[in-house]
This record gives sequence, structure tokens and C-alpha cells, in this order.
Amino acid sequence: MSQKEHIIIRGYGAISPMGHTHATVAASFGLGQPTFQARTFNGVEVPVGALSAEADALLAQLATEKKAYQSLDRTVLMAMYASRQAVNQAGWEQQHDLAVNIGSSRGATGLFEKYVLEFHQTGVVPVQTSPVTTLGNISSWVAQDLGSAGATMSHSVTCSTGIQAIANAFAWLTSGMASKFLAGAAEAPLTPFTIAQMKAIGIYSTDGSGPYPCRPHNAEKKNTFVLGEGAAVFALEKVKEADLQHAAAPAVVLESVGFGFEAINSKTGISRDGAHFKMAVQDALQKSGNPEPIDLIIMHAPGTVAGDAAEWQAILSIFGEESMPAFTSTKWLVGHTFGASACLSLEYALTVLQEQALPTFPFPTRVTAGKAPKQIKRILITAAGFGGNAAAMIVRKLPF
Repeated sequence: MSQKEHIIIRGYGAISPMGHTHATVAASFGLGQPTFQARTFNGVEVPVGALSAEADALLAQLATEKKAYQSLDRTVLMAMYASRQAVNQAGWEQQHDLAVNIGSSRGATGLFEKYVLEFHQTGVVPVQTSPVTTLGNISSWVAQDLGSAGATMSHSVTCSTGIQAIANAFAWLTSGMASKFLAGAAEAPLTPFTIAQMKAIGIYSTDGSGPYPCRPHNAEKKNTFVLGEGAAVFALEKVKEADLQHAAAPAVVLESVGFGFEAINSKTGISRDGAHFKMAVQDALQKSGNPEPIDLIIMHAPGTVAGDAAEWQAILSIFGEESMPAFTSTKWLVGHTFGASACLSLEYALTVLQEQALPTFPFPTRVTAGKAPKQIKRILITAAGFGGNAAAMIVRKLPF
């Protein structure tokens, strides 16, 4: 009889407004204080979740390591930085056969906008424009940096991109098509055109002067969306159950990944009952085959009235008000990082599992946050994006 096998997260790395090392990120989550900065775009000051000056300096230093790195987009540099952390923590000394999948909703946003503006002004663009603005150059440069010759892919599934990357890792490892898989997402969307797009939808927060400019599920039922940047990457492997007892921290089991899709009936693809959220969560729960309760839900919850309400209705219809798990979101701390948001939520989950500290909203909300568990063992993470798609994943702390 063959042994049962599991997909585990052997290591991870991230860079975001919360920090650029495991220690700085854990400290920021422990403080529970938003990291937003006020910046001016198109002549108007708005709150954004931007990297710290120290993190910016680290990216600038990375860009000087090789001449080719100097022409890369910020999205790529963040992905490279986070990937190095993940591989190092995983203890992967040999990366030759490593599979890489780094997603992004918008890709090389900064460079693309820069070169479009340059084209309008001069009628020409630099020769490197096409190579450094393709979506695929994120994963390919991560692979180049690590010296990998394995499968390399990039993708965009809007704000579900991060979970979709983790799902690809799960599938490839389960099937045996890869033995080591580096999966994650990166996003650097703090640009004039992207900010203007969010304002055009009518969701951007006007509460930049307050302590919590982004407030998911806020009691006022007000749009408080704030845009952020960041990257998070995870080193995943398939391990036999008998070997799990020897797995070193921060090894966490990725139980399952679920998906949902519904017909678009609005410009953002969100229905009132959040049908795509419901399908994704139910799919993840069924695939996990684990009857134990979910202790915490890290919701997508970007701080928009329609999006938050739809997700809440979906979650409520599955768990019921009496057995609703505790829940939170990363958005009130770092903003919405588009394709990278679910991966930063996964980083949040790993921190919670390690620290056993339950995060709660520090502002009035319109919903009940569920009952705080004595111990946090299983966490559900959700995400949804334009086009009617949603995804969910469940992670579990070791030991069983």
C-alpha cells in the first residue's frame, strides 16, 4: 500500500509594505498598524501601500548586480527578491530542475506606462521595450537569476492570480511533472494610469487622512479601496506523510485549492450573492477531504461595498452565522496588491500559524467576526478577480 503524500510549503519570501524579511513582516503583523503613505498622482494626493525606503534601497541594490537587471520593471525585481528568500529558506542548494510560476495581474506596469508616454512624446521607444514589458519576463528573469532550467511560466487571472500560481504548483507536484516548484505573484501598480483606472470605477478611498484609509466590511458601507504593491513567493514540494514529522518549520501543508466562476453581470463581475466565491470555497473544502473546522478565513475583502458584501454572503451561506470562523483581510494593512494579494494573504496565514496570534479589524464593521479559536490550525484564503473568477486554498499547520 502506497504512502499518502502531501504538498508542503518548504519556504517562502516576500517584500511588501509590511516588510522585506520574515522578522520585519512578523513584527509588522504583530503591531497591526496600516503601512499606507500619501502620494500624489495626477495632481491629487491619495493613500497607497508602498514599500519602505529601506526596501526600495534593497531593490535598487539588486538592480545593480548585473547590467541586464537595470532595465527590469519593479515587478520583476520584487519577484526576484522574494524568490531568493524562498529558495534560501527552503534550503534548495540545487535549483537546476526548479519549476517557476510567478503571476501578475498587470505585469510590468511602470515600464509599460513609461514607454507608452515616451512613444507619444517622441514616436519611438527603446529597443528593450518589448522584452521587458511582456508578462512572461517575470518568471523568466526569476529562473535566470536562480540558474534554473526547468519549466517557466507566467500568467494573469486578475486578482486570483496568486492562488492560480499555487494551484499550478499543486498540480505539477502531485502529477510528478516537477519535484520542486517556486510559485507566487508580484505586482507594482502604483502608477498614475493605474490609480486613475481605480478611481474611474469609483472605489478608491477618500479617507487618506484617517488612521484606516482601507476598511474592509466597514460599518459605514463605504468604498475604501487602497492600492498597494508587493510580491510573495513560495517553495513547494511533495512529501510522504511518514516524512512530515521530520519537516522543519515553517513547513505547512497545502491541503487543497478550489475554483469558482460565474457569468459577468457587472463591470467587475461580482454578483450580490458572490456565487463564484461560494463555488471556490466549497470546491476547496470538498477537495481537502478534511472534516476538521476552519479556524480562520483570510478574506479577499478589498474594502469595496459590493465586493465585501458579496464575499460575506457567500461565506455566510456555507458556514452559517453560528459556526462562522474568525476572519480578517490583509487589505487594511497593505492595500490591494491585485495579482499578488492572495500570495500576501498566504504569507499572512503562515505568520499567523507560526505566531498563533489572531488578527482582528480595529475599526467598526458591519459583520460579526466569528469566534476566536483556542488554537489556529487550518486557514482558508479567498480571492476573486475581474471576469467572474474566484479561487480559494486551505493550509494546515504541522503537526497534524
